[in-house]
Amino acid sequence: MKEGKYFRIPERPADIEQLWREAKPLDTKTLPAWLSPEDASMYRLSGPAPAAGMLAGDPQSCFAEVEELELAGLIVDRDRNGNRDHMGNVYVRTLDYPDIWSIGIYAGDSPLHLTPAHGVVSPVLTRDDVTDVPAVFVADPFMIRANDRWHIFFEVMNWRANKGEIGLATSEEGFKWTYQRIVLAEEFHLSYPCVFEWMGDYYMVPESCQAGAIRLYKAEAFPTRWSCVGNLLVGPYLVDPSTFRYRDKWWMFAETNPEVRHDTLRLYYANDLTGPWREHPQSPIVRSNARGARPGGRVLADADRIIRFAQDCSSFYGAAVRAFEITELTEANYSEQEVGLDPILGASGKGWNARGMHHIDAHQLNDKSWLACVDGWLSIGKDDEPFLGATQGLSKTLRQNA
Repeated sequence: MKEGKYFRIPERPADIEQLWREAKPLDTKTLPAWLSPEDASMYRLSGPAPAAGMLAGDPQSCFAEVEELELAGLIVDRDRNGNRDHMGNVYVRTLDYPDIWSIGIYAGDSPLHLTPAHGVVSPVLTRDDVTDVPAVFVADPFMIRANDRWHIFFEVMNWRANKGEIGLATSEEGFKWTYQRIVLAEEFHLSYPCVFEWMGDYYMVPESCQAGAIRLYKAEAFPTRWSCVGNLLVGPYLVDPSTFRYRDKWWMFAETNPEVRHDTLRLYYANDLTGPWREHPQSPIVRSNARGARPGGRVLADADRIIRFAQDCSSFYGAAVRAFEITELTEANYSEQEVGLDPILGASGKGWNARGMHHIDAHQLNDKSWLACVDGWLSIGKDDEPFLGATQGLSKTLRQNA
């Protein structure tokens, strides 16, 4: 929190949360003219603006601080003519993203049976680890081993830009991670950075739905410099594209319901990575079923078995992850069956993944065991208390209470 001459100015999401906790709920009988009773629960009274002190002291400094407050999303009352020299109260609005996502590391003898990695205190990455932009949360992690170390690429929700960008963290052994920087940012939202190696080069297919297309990126200098190769598919709503290679062809899943019901999964294929891509004749392969449509991480494919992971959004978004084994995959036919009756990942009931989990990226190690990066979330104002203090860092408090 920046201490100004007249105001405390929030510089990151945690500062907004602190102001919200300290602020007073509004009386619906005495609301400001710009606020309707229906929206009153989204705002609290942070305090009065120092109008008298401003006029007697340094008005320009006060005006500058007011602009910083408004840039951070707070509302400063003005008179009916909009004059800044007759200000009233300061109101803080609850964050648009009350759910905080973080990243953990799981391990086990199978990608279908994973638990928190022994000796690792998850979450290994939270919004507090991001140092170059003010992060609301981190999510959608994808790992890759290159140059004798692990790399995680993941979504960073940039608070000021109000969009997702792709961050990078690295690790020698896959347990302790060090945040590096934002490596890919566009004018539109990015998330779900499905990264892979092909023919000695590194590629990434992130979600870029706001661009109206699924875009392919290639590393000009791995892992920090990426450029767009082109569009793989163009459409109004193509989310969480999951690209993989199987039997000399490229395949890709994407969820496509524009009503954001997370219930329609389509399948595409191509001979070459850059296309042309065609929709499978049996697509959509999942219709009107939010239990297993939206992709939930990297597809595992080898000569013997193909496993796809899906988010279970039947009750709410981000509840759990389910696994499906693809039993037939050709240009003409597709069939699958769920592996088990229960989700392979879900809510723990407390801590960083109290409310749910929705992503997995599993990799087999040389000793045949499996290591996976996963994500999970808690809800501010519900799961964060009493262990998430207003003045403590999220990473520290979550790890202490894991």
